[in-house]
Amino acid sequence: MRRKNKKGTGTGIIVFVVLCIFAIVAFGKLKLEEEKKGLDRRLETLQTQINDENERSKEIEKLEAYSQTKRYIEDIAREQLGLVYEDEIIIREDGEK
Repeated sequence: MRRKNKKGTGTGIIVFVVLCIFAIVAFGKLKLEEEKKGLDRRLETLQTQINDENERSKEIEKLEAYSQTKRYIEDIAREQLGLVYEDEIIIREDGEK
């Protein structure tokens, strides 16, 4: 009994399997790169929001310090309550309350 020698059949299967693995890896790489770009955009957006909130926090701290001053109390008394010092004179135009 002679055995037929099939050249290339085993090699062809191996090459096919290697090419399939290569294609799967390449597709996975492309997908990961797309996901990375999306995450980079999100990181940039979040970093911008962090910077905005830090600026807002500084403004709030300044307002808090200002609200503890005598000047702030005077401004609120003048604007909202209409209070003035005893020696002050208020001049209003006609039609103003």
